[in-house]
Amino acid sequence: MKGSDLLVAALENEGVDRIYGVPGEENLDVVDSLRRSSIELIVTRHEQPAAFMAATYGRLTGKPGVALSTLGPGALNLVTGAAYGFLGGMPMVLMTGQKAIRQSRQGHFQIVDIVATMRPLAKQSQQVVSASSIPTLVRNAFRIAAEERPGPVHLELPEDIAREEAGDVALVPPHAVEIPVPSPEAIKRASELILAAKFPLLMFGAGANRPRLAPALSEFVHRVRIPFFNTQMGKGAVGGASDFYLGTAALSERDYVHRAIDRADLIVTIGHETVEKPPFLMTQGRHQVIHIGFEPAAVEEVYFPQAEVVGDIASGLGLLAGLLEGKVRMNPDWVALRKEILRHITDRADEDRFPLTPQRIVHDVRQVMPPDGIVALDNGMYKIWFARNYRTDVANTLLLDNALATMGAGLPSGMMAALLYPKRRVLVVAGDGGFMMNSQELETARRLNLDLVVMIIEDHAYGMIRWKQAVDGMPDFGLSFGNPDFVTYAAAYGARGRRVTSASELVPALEQAFSAGGLHLIAVPIDYSENIRVLVDELRHMQD
Repeated sequence: MKGSDLLVAALENEGVDRIYGVPGEENLDVVDSLRRSSIELIVTRHEQPAAFMAATYGRLTGKPGVALSTLGPGALNLVTGAAYGFLGGMPMVLMTGQKAIRQSRQGHFQIVDIVATMRPLAKQSQQVVSASSIPTLVRNAFRIAAEERPGPVHLELPEDIAREEAGDVALVPPHAVEIPVPSPEAIKRASELILAAKFPLLMFGAGANRPRLAPALSEFVHRVRIPFFNTQMGKGAVGGASDFYLGTAALSERDYVHRAIDRADLIVTIGHETVEKPPFLMTQGRHQVIHIGFEPAAVEEVYFPQAEVVGDIASGLGLLAGLLEGKVRMNPDWVALRKEILRHITDRADEDRFPLTPQRIVHDVRQVMPPDGIVALDNGMYKIWFARNYRTDVANTLLLDNALATMGAGLPSGMMAALLYPKRRVLVVAGDGGFMMNSQELETARRLNLDLVVMIIEDHAYGMIRWKQAVDGMPDFGLSFGNPDFVTYAAAYGARGRRVTSASELVPALEQAFSAGGLHLIAVPIDYSENIRVLVDELRHMQD
């Protein structure tokens, strides 16, 4: 068996059913081995979206997604996707080709040190130098990618190793790895701090949104009855319909949810990872913090917990609930504060103004999406509005990135969700800037016959940076651009396009698209004047 056949057999051994990427000269042996395997090769139009798709597979399933590229330029196109998975805690395996390493008939043509390039962006980056080592390296790659904290692993397979005969080499069977349970001492100390607090508050972070954790988190809130908020990437870890939900920290300070954060004398962070933009700014003497996570806290200037519970989060919360259940009394002040916070973030959600306000767009999307419907956000100003205003009832139904926060990931992320869950409604929300960075993947989505609706928020500018420019008192400069006619653009890819021309059209347009099935683009003009009115003037007045 040659190296490429052994690689594909090892991937099948890991349960891989799809690989995303772009073939090249240096991985043609791997492509040919895939042709004769049970694994589907999904050819994308650029390597970056392939990596985003692999990362999103890992995010939604907890198992590593796999992306494939050739050497040099193709491998470098995976780099942003690697960083996306690395900062976002998404398990993935990236496989790249390389020139032969036992001879050099092409000199240094196209050769870049991809192993070194990937090393800061992956949990491990390694070149395969012997075909017989492939089963061990693949098993180790999948194990490392999936274990806490999840992330990318990179394997480079030179073309001569792919063609090398490996002989009779056994595959390495996967096995389950249990995460250690937190120590009893840490659990006891955390319970004592919580019981001593007058205004305890829970916060769910990115690490709380691991697919396996949702039941344990909901049970913990039900048992201990402590109010909670979440970070952007922790949104949905516990349903927003809970009576204990106070909102999402979409900004680092001065938002309405920070009224609760500022009132708290103890914050219990669950699954918080400081790769996220800070959900609150911790200062000495302001409030105590207990860190509950798979790994110890990364101590930062704005995050330095006084106590830690490290280990399996689900087990730790179960033990902690056993010490707290029936003993925590919710301060009645939280009830009035919760009502006030939620009233403010739904303000003007049904305005008929056109172009549409961000609040109206979020409101209407929520009306159309069922509880298990998935909204995949690209990165832009609308992300803050969805984080603040969109209520989630099911974990991982609002996919956003607040770690790398890269543009261009929304469409590939939504495509992956539609592939995994073909019976669920999947909506991509992307700005006109981010959408055009990977809009070529519409062809991939069409070729895969995906049922997918893409809503393009159109303001003809890099809207978030324009907002920041205005906040800093700078003149409006360098952020505007033109757009294609998105209806015609959709038709060119075999999709159906529509432009919303009044506020009342958005809900019917979305409903008709989902009912019809197939691939749809809906262009929605937005009025971003609310960015200044709400996120600057109103919040500044709140602090006065």
